[in-house]
Amino acid sequence: MAKTVLDYEAEAAHYDRTRGGMPRASAAAEAVLRLVPPGARTLLDLACGTGLVTGRLTRPGLRVYGADAAHAMLRVAEGRVPGRVVRADARRLPLPDASLDAVGAIWLLHLVPFAAEIVAEAARVLRPGGVLIATVDKDAAHDVGSDIDEILRPYRSAAAASDRADLITRSAAAHGLAPAPGTHFTGYGQGATPRDTERKLRAGYFASWFPGDRAAVDSLAGALADLPDQDRPRADPRYRLACFVRSG
Repeated sequence: MAKTVLDYEAEAAHYDRTRGGMPRASAAAEAVLRLVPPGARTLLDLACGTGLVTGRLTRPGLRVYGADAAHAMLRVAEGRVPGRVVRADARRLPLPDASLDAVGAIWLLHLVPFAAEIVAEAARVLRPGGVLIATVDKDAAHDVGSDIDEILRPYRSAAAASDRADLITRSAAAHGLAPAPGTHFTGYGQGATPRDTERKLRAGYFASWFPGDRAAVDSLAGALADLPDQDRPRADPRYRLACFVRSG
């Protein structure tokens, strides 16, 4: 199955509404701030999107910036963090070496096949003692033990996941980033429903972990359609935030 890639230029207008809105953004920002060193002065939020999380990364003495590749996302983000967002490829940041105290990559690495390049670029722009904070194992976080997951679990595979914790840790180590204690946060508003899961399955949204063919899709869709409470959200996912410290 081909992986469905969102058009983030088109998604900007309704992105926040369909991604848990302020509760999820606040939970993410609070978790990130728990991992930012007390003396940090600068933080760059990679793939900042509409700036919903970026604008909540507030702490005395900490200056926060956002970068994204989508014009439409940045137009929204500019209203939340005016004068502090820039259009940039996360693999080629317009910054000098060792210029930041922290880099955040929230809900980014699972989307791209070049996660290792993003980690390398983060390491380049971090000062010694600076931290890279990133969500990892995002697909796995959506298995909350629900009746939906009982159906999908035999088909789940992390083999193609670009944000697997072991892969990101290996890439980090190759660029002088040592693992440090991380944390978790709740993805408020992201609990799955049987009906929406069936829709996403048929549309190819799960290609990062689902290696099945059309026959498997039809079989799983039928099982999902038979579940009770078709529009009742199951438990919200718990996302994992990994942290890596720049050596030197």
